[in-house]
Amino acid sequence: MRTVVFAYHSIGCIGLEQLLRHGYEVAAVFTHPDAGSGEEVWWPSVARRARSLGIPVYERDRRDEPGLAELVAALAPEILFSFYYRHLLSAEVLAMPPRGALNLHGSLLPRGRGRAPVNWSLVHGDARTGVSLHYMVEKADAGDLVDQEAVAIAIWDTALTLYEKLERATVRVLERALPALAAGTAIARPQDLAKGTYWGRRRPRDGAIDWSWPAGRIYDLVRAVTHPYPGAFCRLDGDKLILWWAVPAGEVRPGAPPGSILELGRDGIDVAAGDGALRLQMVQLEGCPEQPAVAFFHARGLGAGDRLEDGLKARRVE
Repeated sequence: MRTVVFAYHSIGCIGLEQLLRHGYEVAAVFTHPDAGSGEEVWWPSVARRARSLGIPVYERDRRDEPGLAELVAALAPEILFSFYYRHLLSAEVLAMPPRGALNLHGSLLPRGRGRAPVNWSLVHGDARTGVSLHYMVEKADAGDLVDQEAVAIAIWDTALTLYEKLERATVRVLERALPALAAGTAIARPQDLAKGTYWGRRRPRDGAIDWSWPAGRIYDLVRAVTHPYPGAFCRLDGDKLILWWAVPAGEVRPGAPPGSILELGRDGIDVAAGDGALRLQMVQLEGCPEQPAVAFFHARGLGAGDRLEDGLKARRVE
């Protein structure tokens, strides 16, 4: 079956390879440029992989790239796939393939529609997530479901380790769904969007820590955006302090203000949260090297009773 593929990220590569493995004819791949996004690009290149297979590649920066609909129409796909492509496709493009247009999304729809579902699922402390293959409609991640695969989120998972689980789940979903789609036997079921959630694009300010939060909530934010993402942050004397790793550390003594340093231990710095304490283990003052929290706080002469500020606190005017 002839297809056109819109793909990016590691799951984009997996989707492309699974289509070829199941005998689909990939007429072209549309993807995003790997450089210039301002992100740490840790995933394999869809463009490089497609070119190595002799498949024509079109790199697109914008959703409204001129000539896209005409180009897709000229390629005459019978079916269309999107794997972690970052732009919504127009109704005109979605209507072109007679066998429909499908998207692979990184959550258990209808929960987690929208952007950055892996990071958001960790931020919200979810116990499980997964991948969903669904038909595309104009509304984001709202079309009928073809297949899903759930994965458990472990308490120590980061966004990176959770992506690895979703990559394996993607293979399992496509192994089941692609033969059924080719044979015309796939059964789709509507989503109940009223029972779901929608998460928007993550912004830099979404990494800001509020020390009045419970320690578990702060930990969920830290693990959601630690390497290779930009990191959760608070402020120290007005400067941005990134917390690359920190874990809940139990109860705190009564009366300790949120953000106050409780103890400098051998394996971390305990800081009071709104409920419980957080043990800081790896930190980085913006513009300086990353280092163990114990070494950083000792070097600055900080100890019990000193305070860290919320991440969105205005920078101090010198």
